[in-house]
Amino acid sequence: SFVNITIDGDVYVNGILLKEDYVKDKMLGDTNITYPYQVPDGEWFVLGDKRETSIDSRNSEIGCISQEDIVGKIVFRVWPFKRFGKINK
Repeated sequence: SFVNITIDGDVYVNGILLKEDYVKDKMLGDTNITYPYQVPDGEWFVLGDKRETSIDSRNSEIGCISQEDIVGKIVFRVWPFKRFGKINK
């Protein structure tokens, strides 16, 4: 997969704009990688929801994370309130 983030903070994955209603202030943020960025096979590109202060996959100090580093599973959503409830995936 390829991730591209515009100077305005819009995130595209494989050319498709992500709908991120939960991100209050979109911005490119603290990044030192080149876009579009190719996510290595078996790894995940992660972003915080507070893009101005989050240090995440946009910075090479963190980078992508491997599948084996993911230890949790989302089972319930509390935000946004209009989608509050159990996750059925």
